[in-house]
Amino acid sequence: MKKILLIEDEFYILDLYRIILEKAGFEVLLAEDGEKGYNLAQNLPNLILLDIMLPKMNGIILLKKLKEEDLTKNIPVVLLSNLGQEEVIKTAFDSGASGYFLKVRLSPDELVKKVNIFIENPNFKMDHKTLVFD
Repeated sequence: MKKILLIEDEFYILDLYRIILEKAGFEVLLAEDGEKGYNLAQNLPNLILLDIMLPKMNGIILLKKLKEEDLTKNIPVVLLSNLGQEEVIKTAFDSGASGYFLKVRLSPDELVKKVNIFIENPNFKMDHKTLVFD
């Protein structure tokens, strides 16, 4: 069973995504802040779904820390955020993100489809230049 670490501080979204991903057959680890997410990443999930606006450690700082460490640097990290500014997206990709999706535009079915892309091909990277959310 593939393992996904979901790092999200909004309980409703955390619970909704957990249910969706578990129904799709994934084991889901949950963290509601950046520090807990960092600690759970040491369990080597197959994919990390990461919010940016988090307590204790924001998602960009967490992403940079994960990509600097030998143990976690190869885990694909996909950001799920409502921040659609080009500068934020560019910073995420420059920091090592494999993908970036706006939560408000991601249906439950799309979430599973997108997750499967990164699970099946851990080296897949979205082209951030094609992401225009404004």
